Amino acid sequence: MKAERHRFLAERIERAVTHCGDHDWEMKIEAAMLAGTHWANYALHHHGVALEDEDIVHTSMLVVNTLRKYSIVEPDLLRALGDIEELRPLFVRGDVDGGPAAAQRALALLSEISARARESELSTTRRLP
Repeated sequence: MKAERHRFLAERIERAVTHCGDHDWEMKIEAAMLAGTHWANYALHHHGVALEDEDIVHTSMLVVNTLRKYSIVEPDLLRALGDIEELRPLFVRGDVDGGPAAAQRALALLSEISARARESELSTTRRLP
């Protein structure tokens, strides 16, 4: 998928999640995961380390060498995305208490990911002649 399509989808998901209430923690976590993945792909495409047909679906599904390559370029972004991914089994598929707080954490991590992805665009743009 092209970088701009990832950005469009990430921004659309971020707008949609604002309609969720406190009781919708599963949706907030899922939205953070999906939007965060789009932002990660957006940044990695801008850096030129991932081709349009090399999109991340889940960090846990990446081959170790690919994850290392991406982590050299965007370590904080991929760490934050991995942290969101770790919330999903407990609070979306599981029944652990603290879902609303986990959703707040997921959205805070998404905010970090979004900011970093936007910065990657600026740093990439500055390098162009």
